[in-house]
Amino acid sequence: MATGEEAGPESAPTRGGPGRPAGGRDRDEEGRARNARPRDGLGRPLPYGSPGVARQPEGVPRTPGESLTEAQRLLDAGMPFHAHEVLEDAWKAAPEEERELWRGLAQLAVGLTHAARGNVSGAAALLDRGASAIRPYAEEPPYGIGIGELISWASELTGRLSGPVPAAETAPRLRPAGGGAGAGPDTRG
Repeated sequence: MATGEEAGPESAPTRGGPGRPAGGRDRDEEGRARNARPRDGLGRPLPYGSPGVARQPEGVPRTPGESLTEAQRLLDAGMPFHAHEVLEDAWKAAPEEERELWRGLAQLAVGLTHAARGNVSGAAALLDRGASAIRPYAEEPPYGIGIGELISWASELTGRLSGPVPAAETAPRLRPAGGGAGAGPDTRG
């Protein structure tokens, strides 16, 4: 610079176009790398400055019932990527004996995300992994979750994948209709 002043981060060249933070990396308040690009309903990044779908806030404390209700709302809205983020929060907060359940549910949501994006092999892999992770809970399904129905849904979807599927119309029911009786308490049993 002609004045001899050092260029600060605000004057550093940007990469990726207008709206991208100076220095080229998005960071959160703690300095961790975070991609702040807007996303579509399936979690795909959009160009900086584009309108996108609001991201799910991370680390929201919810009961298992609240997590299932919010994840179902997002699945029904055709936003399985966002549902996966809710289920991932539940997974991280779950007691050790339930972590595989929540991880498996999150994987099923990511599998649907891949299916809706048209990534057949990625969808099949995640749907299979998710179904395997929740299978041990089938005998005594916690929170009214339709474990058997979810396993069947994942298998059926995997078997018919050949291209993109409509996310909302393809979304599973996490708790079967009438399964609300077991969904009330937030304890296993």
